[in-house]
Amino acid sequence: MGAQTDTRSRIQEVAIRLFTEQGYEATSLREIAEALGVTKAALYYHFRTKEDIVASLIEDRVKALDELIAWANGHPRTPETRGELIRRYSAHMTRGRHHEVMQFMDRNKTALQGHAKVDLMRERMGELMQALCGPDDPLPVRLRRSMALFAMHAAWFFIRDESSTEEERIAAGLQVALELADGTGS
Repeated sequence: MGAQTDTRSRIQEVAIRLFTEQGYEATSLREIAEALGVTKAALYYHFRTKEDIVASLIEDRVKALDELIAWANGHPRTPETRGELIRRYSAHMTRGRHHEVMQFMDRNKTALQGHAKVDLMRERMGELMQALCGPDDPLPVRLRRSMALFAMHAAWFFIRDESSTEEERIAAGLQVALELADGTGS
C-alpha cells in the first residue's frame, strides 16, 4: 500500500467520521482537511468534493459486494454455498469501513437521496439477496433469506446492549443469519 493509498484511506476515515457525527451537509472540506492536519490543496489532490469522497467509499463497498456476488454466482445454490456466502458477508462487514459506511448512509438519508452511487449499492444488495435464493423458492423463503443479511446489520446498528461486546454481537448476528438463510419454517 503506497503513501497515496494511505492518505486516501485516512481522508475517507476522517470524512466518514465527520459526516456521521456532524452530518454530510454540515461538514466542509476545510473541516476534513483541518482534522487531518493538511491543507485543502492537499485534500483536493485526492478528492475535489465531498461527493467524490462519498463516491469513493461507496465504490469500495460495491467492489466488495461484486466480489461476493461473483463468488456466489460461481457456485450452486446449496445450503453450503448459502452458509459460506453469509459467513463471507459477515467477515466483509467486520473489516474495512462497511459498518461505518452503512451508519453514515443511515444518518444522512436525505442528503444522499437520489445519489447514483447509493442507488448502485442498493442494486448490488438486491443481487446479493438474489444469490441467497433459488429461482423457485417461495416468497416466505426468499424473504427469510433476505432477512439473513439484515440480521447481521441489526447486530451493528440496532442492538446497543452495553453488556455485550462487539464480537458477541457479530457472532449473534451471524448465528441468526445462518438460521434464517436455511430455516425452513412454516
